[in-house]
Amino acid sequence: MLSSLPLFHRLSGQPVVVLGQGEAAEAKRRLVERAGAHVLDDLAEGIDKGARLAFIAHEDEASAQADAIRARCAGLLVNVVDRPALCDFTTPSIVDRDPVIIAVGTAGTSAGLAKAVRLRLERLLPQGLGRLADALYAARTALKARFPTGSDRRRALDAALEEGGALDPFREAVEGAVDAWLEGAAQGTVTHHVVTLRSLDPDDLTLREARLLGQADAVIAPRQVPQAILARARADAARLPVGAKAEGLTVELRLPD
Repeated sequence: MLSSLPLFHRLSGQPVVVLGQGEAAEAKRRLVERAGAHVLDDLAEGIDKGARLAFIAHEDEASAQADAIRARCAGLLVNVVDRPALCDFTTPSIVDRDPVIIAVGTAGTSAGLAKAVRLRLERLLPQGLGRLADALYAARTALKARFPTGSDRRRALDAALEEGGALDPFREAVEGAVDAWLEGAAQGTVTHHVVTLRSLDPDDLTLREARLLGQADAVIAPRQVPQAILARARADAARLPVGAKAEGLTVELRLPD
């Protein structure tokens, strides 16, 4: 079960309350301004102007609790620095490849761990990843013309974006790569993959099996297959019982002997 639900909040031009002084408060102000929001340092003014978020960075415990209660009673979602129990939301460690944004969170348990994971991802992800995203967005009309159905588009993109594919996101983006791929892309074919599980532990899935589950339009599985394994599939992939027929890329899971 998720300890919290990660969401991306559009703040450009919106009022956001940031209360407190010192390094922690300044860090929150910089973060909010980076997202294009208008920072307010007065809670009453923020409430009057329709702010939806409040960051509270008081060092004094009583002041932090009092302002958190006031903000929450006014309908704002609250983040209190270094006090997870008072938070409605936490702020992640961010990898910025705009418009690709990767947020690493630990539900407030360890900012240091989130930072370490973020720094590792920074080294892995090319700086041009955002350009690839922009190119794919610009190619939406051509992509729909080349692959008319949603399932065809998903399969084609999955193949292009996987490791070693024409649009592998872990390689530096090449100018015109998306157009070149569309010109040479072949129509995806409906495929059916059978995966015989070695155990009911999701960690025993191979990289290929986990990738297939992540790409599948439908998953056929016995009732004994645990949710931890089925969760590796897309949330919108159909979950079907044994013997069912499915369209699109289908992964059939079989129990270990």
